[in-house]
Amino acid sequence: MAKKITSPSNTLQLNFEKDSNKESVKRSELSGRIRLIVASFLFLTSILLAVAFASSFFMGVADQSEVERSTLDVIEGSDIPVKNLAGLLGAKIAHFFLFRTFGWSSVLLIPLFLLSALKVGFRKEIYSVDRLSWQVLFYVIWGSLVAGFLSYQLDLPHSLGGGVGFFLNEKLHQLIGYMSIFVILFAGLVFMILFYQLNPKPKASAVPDAPSADEAAQMPLVPNEEDALFEEDLFDEDPSIHVDNDDLEKFRPIVPPLKVNSDVEELDLDEELATQDVPEVPVEEDLTFTYKVAEVDPNAPVEEVEELTTETKANDLVAQFGLYDPTADLPKYQYPTLDLLKEYDVKNQTTQVTMDELKENKEKIVETLQYYGIGISKIEATIGPTVTLYEIVPKAGVRVSKITSLEDDLSLSLAAMGVRIIGQMPGKNTIGIEVANKNREMVPVRAVIGSEKFQKSNFDLPVTLGKTISNEIFVADLAKMPHLLMAGATGQGKSVGLNMLLTSLIYKKHPATLKFVLVDPKKVELSLFNKLERHFLACLPDSEEAIITDTKKVVSTLNSLCKEMDLRYDKLKDAGCRNIKEYNQKFINRRLNPNDHDFMPYIVLVIDELADLMLTAGKEVEHPIARLAQLARAIGIHLVVATQRPSVNVITGTIKANFPARLSFKVMSKIDSRTILDAGGADQLVGQGDMLLSMGSEVIRLQCAFVDTPEVEEICEFIGNQQGYASAYLLPEPDSEETGGQERGDMDLSNRDSFFDEAARLVVMHQQGSTSLIQRKLKLGYNRAGRLIDQLEAAGIVGSFGGSKARDVLVKSETELEEILRNL
Repeated sequence: MAKKITSPSNTLQLNFEKDSNKESVKRSELSGRIRLIVASFLFLTSILLAVAFASSFFMGVADQSEVERSTLDVIEGSDIPVKNLAGLLGAKIAHFFLFRTFGWSSVLLIPLFLLSALKVGFRKEIYSVDRLSWQVLFYVIWGSLVAGFLSYQLDLPHSLGGGVGFFLNEKLHQLIGYMSIFVILFAGLVFMILFYQLNPKPKASAVPDAPSADEAAQMPLVPNEEDALFEEDLFDEDPSIHVDNDDLEKFRPIVPPLKVNSDVEELDLDEELATQDVPEVPVEEDLTFTYKVAEVDPNAPVEEVEELTTETKANDLVAQFGLYDPTADLPKYQYPTLDLLKEYDVKNQTTQVTMDELKENKEKIVETLQYYGIGISKIEATIGPTVTLYEIVPKAGVRVSKITSLEDDLSLSLAAMGVRIIGQMPGKNTIGIEVANKNREMVPVRAVIGSEKFQKSNFDLPVTLGKTISNEIFVADLAKMPHLLMAGATGQGKSVGLNMLLTSLIYKKHPATLKFVLVDPKKVELSLFNKLERHFLACLPDSEEAIITDTKKVVSTLNSLCKEMDLRYDKLKDAGCRNIKEYNQKFINRRLNPNDHDFMPYIVLVIDELADLMLTAGKEVEHPIARLAQLARAIGIHLVVATQRPSVNVITGTIKANFPARLSFKVMSKIDSRTILDAGGADQLVGQGDMLLSMGSEVIRLQCAFVDTPEVEEICEFIGNQQGYASAYLLPEPDSEETGGQERGDMDLSNRDSFFDEAARLVVMHQQGSTSLIQRKLKLGYNRAGRLIDQLEAAGIVGSFGGSKARDVLVKSETELEEILRNL
């Protein structure tokens, strides 16, 4: 047996190869461990996000006061109570993604992390991670925009679209209005078309045409079934040959089937083509087309076939007459001047907050909080006209709820009325404590109306109410509120606030663009504006006075406004517009026929005392108010409703749900504060124009500007002496529901009152045919309840009038009543 000899060089080479293999194995094992670590991290991240998001969904804003803490507070505050199942870190992560950035579309990050972990750890891809990354990136942003639009327009929770979606939609709405949703949807459509390569499929013919020689030469080469069979046989015979299917595609053209007539017999192409020669078909390169032009009689009359489009006509009218000017009916109208308002020397008033007062209050706040074991690391003061805001930064580990519970203790220590603890300041990591000033500063109306902020505002319905707690002029758009509900006890500034709102609108709007419907059951508060009848007021055609003081006419006026709303919506539909702003702009550009359309002024309905109306007319007032509040925003009708008694009987759930903006002066109890604002604080105000304005989730403290009665009289006198319209702006005649005043035999029961069935069931159930019963139970006015009794008599349900006695109920059972109602 021969002995195998190995040379030294071969031995070195083998050892080198072994070392190289060991090195590669080690590197492979190391990279595998790293991949498992990264995959585990990605997997745990996805689990953390899922738990954090789910907890935030069920817990809501329970951890809101804790997530705003700094990183140092998070590390030191080991005893910080949070309800999120992922702890304080999970609460912060959920707050960052859901509230500050992209909202609930951030949930798409969870499957991205899971699939990334699967790819990194096990090198498996259920779906392409690269492709998914681009999809998630787009849909997170796009979903935030769509949800932000819904959140911004419908007052849905802010977390729906997050801070990014809400901020971008706010800017888009300022730029292009409601067209922003179409821009957002268009962006999504473009992405889907480009990313998914969407392409409309052409209609396929039954048998395709045979290609020409040039077309056949340019056809792509793809495999067919026969080649696939050939491929399998060849490779089975010789396993050493390996060719990719993709490579075979380069060599195999597919010739499409020839187009043949349907009446030709079906041929066996395998046999026929093998035995016959296929002749070449000559191809004509140049095709000559002939055409014939019809002769036209030059003496024939030429008829105009095309008509000018609406846009062309509008451009011609604008070029000829210019844009439509709604103020042309009163071309010499002069806006009221600032000279009509009193000028107070505020600088010389001795009502400023002194440094001694600030220092004293600061020391008492720190001392009181330290007594209860609450340390403060920083305190700042902002002086306002009525109250001073002290912003404190508590030390780490202090609960916000512990400070907010000390409101009464701080009020006692400071010996001041109206101490109010805000809690966390919006957008800050501080806690606000409002303390009433010992000497208050008056805010004159001239300083507010004459401010640059108000004069340069370009809102549709700009209103200014006074100054904020930081001495800034507050200007808002009534058209964006879009309705305002006011409340306040007697003598706390509610009437002055209404006068201030009306005055600010009069200073900025022309009579052609704004009308007021004033309802004043007290008959004295709004009577100052009676001189504006031919300029700014609107009323029913048969009204003796433009300002409505008779409670019986309020229902007719509200129904008239509902009819005006319906008529305006019909015009918007015909004009193809979505709101009054688009409609008026189209009318100004002369794109609407003036025979069918006209310029629409804004209408502001002001009700000075709702409680009296609800007491006397109940549902007759509640239903049209709720309907106007639900639908009238788009067509430019806005409501301002005030009451002294903000109880649930006056501010019902139907009314309250449709008034997103609430304004409260000082009220007598915390229950009244919660009724009007859905929060406490209005009972802690100091009166005399001190108020809280709630718009959405934000509550702002304001000091109402003081406008005196002589100032309002001078403004109305200045406008009333100018040339005005022939009469007040006439509202449409309301649809009459009256059926009373007829004899029983002549009464038309086909035009019954909408409460007829309910009133019939009521009298049968109580077996008492009384007008007062219907008035009390259904909360209707006396006149309408009397008409219902007459209709019940005509239907044979109650007997005839019998003096002071209640009418007899002729129907004794509800079964009999239902049979009568069905027959009617």
